[in-house]
Amino acid sequence: MTALHRTAALAVSIALLAGGTMTLAPTASAASSPKCTYNLADFTGTVDGDGVNYRKGPGTNYTAKGRLYDGDRVRVYCGKGNWYYSSLAKRSKGGLAKGTTGWIRSDMLYQLAG
Repeated sequence: MTALHRTAALAVSIALLAGGTMTLAPTASAASSPKCTYNLADFTGTVDGDGVNYRKGPGTNYTAKGRLYDGDRVRVYCGKGNWYYSSLAKRSKGGLAKGTTGWIRSDMLYQLAG
């Protein structure tokens, strides 16, 4: 273990012992899912529709993790065809937790902003 790794492990241990919590945000490598064929410059999108399936993969043959509703916001990272890989910017109206990743069809978003 290098000094850098020991320092990082110590910092995490101290934070957790002090009652803190740690969350991991998607990194560029995590956001670049192997199923993506192109990257986007980390955009925010707004869902346009009610009961939009948030899927495990880029297609209707993948099961839904849950549903998104009009106004839910996602952070878009990359895509494949007309599908975007994203994570929820906050808890969805359908009850999915903030940070949940999934795939949404591009025509189900009406606003993309950098």
